[in-house]
Amino acid sequence: IENEPIKSIDLMERAAGACVNWLLERTSEDQSFAVFCGPGNNGGDGLAIARLLSNQDFNIRVFILDSERYSTDFKINKERLKVQVNTLKAEADFPQIDEQEIIIDTLFGSGLSKPLKGLVAKLVKHLNQKQTLKIAIDIPSGLYSDKSSKSKNTICFQADYTLSFQFPKLAFFMPENDAYVGDWQVLDIGLSQEYIQNTDTPYYFIVSNSAKDLIRPRAKFSHKGSFGHGLLIAGSRGKMGAAVLAGKAVLRSGAGLATVHHPKGESSIIPTAVPELMTSIDENESVFSKIPNLSKYSAIAIGPGLGTAKQSQKAFKMLIQESKVPLVIDADALNILAENKTWLSFLPKNSILTPHIKEFERLVGKVDNDFERLEKQIAFAKKHQLYLILKGAHTSIATPDGKVFFNSTGNPGMATGGSGDVLTGILLGLKAQNYTSLQASILAVFLHGLAGDFAAENKGQVSLIAGDIVESIPDAFLSLIHNNNA
Repeated sequence: IENEPIKSIDLMERAAGACVNWLLERTSEDQSFAVFCGPGNNGGDGLAIARLLSNQDFNIRVFILDSERYSTDFKINKERLKVQVNTLKAEADFPQIDEQEIIIDTLFGSGLSKPLKGLVAKLVKHLNQKQTLKIAIDIPSGLYSDKSSKSKNTICFQADYTLSFQFPKLAFFMPENDAYVGDWQVLDIGLSQEYIQNTDTPYYFIVSNSAKDLIRPRAKFSHKGSFGHGLLIAGSRGKMGAAVLAGKAVLRSGAGLATVHHPKGESSIIPTAVPELMTSIDENESVFSKIPNLSKYSAIAIGPGLGTAKQSQKAFKMLIQESKVPLVIDADALNILAENKTWLSFLPKNSILTPHIKEFERLVGKVDNDFERLEKQIAFAKKHQLYLILKGAHTSIATPDGKVFFNSTGNPGMATGGSGDVLTGILLGLKAQNYTSLQASILAVFLHGLAGDFAAENKGQVSLIAGDIVESIPDAFLSLIHNNNA
């Protein structure tokens, strides 16, 4: 409103129109709606939505909270509405909801600063009990947009879908809010792109164009040496599968050469499984015990299937001291760091750590909620001047300068053993090609999730395994390059 010549009531009309268009694409002509409106501008959105749906001849019921203070735009939209408005003054006024009726929640939006209580809390509880489709506008009522809503007495609207405008809310990326937010959608309401690009924020959302722009074209006269040599220190007795998965991913991500350093007793596995990989043989029969000559490698990753033997810990410490390049650190290498936290201060600058939630807890301790975890992630990355990739739905990348990038790709089928090893391999493959740690993190996380999405399309989420993700990396690259992904 401050950055383009548009009145708030007109912007509200845009937002309502975007919501109604979304609904029209997904509902039948005989659908009925029950719209619940609060006294502020979120309620004004609801009244505008009700009017536009009514204009399309849908069956609409509108309910507003009794209040002495309605916002100006709420009042304007109430006057425009030609449908009966029911005022809720007591529990006895709460309506019965038909199972085929869609509930639209516009009670309170992102400006909420205190928990729901009294009549509105009882109303939200009443609506949550209904076994019908529920849609929240802007954000589910009762949910804070930028701090934790988690408490014993939390009362939030439990949406199946949340329709937000122009930007996702930070709360949408927190696992603790999934039961309230449901499947969230961001609707374009035509805000100034210049304003959007210049908005000062530490939070970013990785989409296809931002990832595509990072991919480097290959010169006609380039050769394998042009694309670097990655060293993967991985595997131990009984855990060589992790090394195979990560090694394949290094090559599928474009590294010119890749070498796996692994125990002597497991020397037949890598050449048999992936003949394109080279090997460096550790003198120990079953675990990593000694670093090889590092001078010929442009990037180094350590961790998949490594184990945490004492010999491996000593060798990892030596690697930290000797490496001239940032390290990609995953899996058991993270567990070793968690047992030796003083080593963190000596990690090469711009190293990349890739913990899942439990591995991260071992590094920083337990947290009470997801927002606290995010704060610790940001603080950790800044303190140690590294990139911390916290794996999960909407994998997040915290950077040394305090920024956070959330990923938009991936699916629950990727919650399978070896998936993280594939991400490590992609990171190493990109780092070998001299991508910066930030570029490699953003591109790897997006490609990893996108490959998982292609794998899920072909195999289904239930049957998806980590090897399917590796085999789908080429599809992910091609889709990005040709910009064909959704």
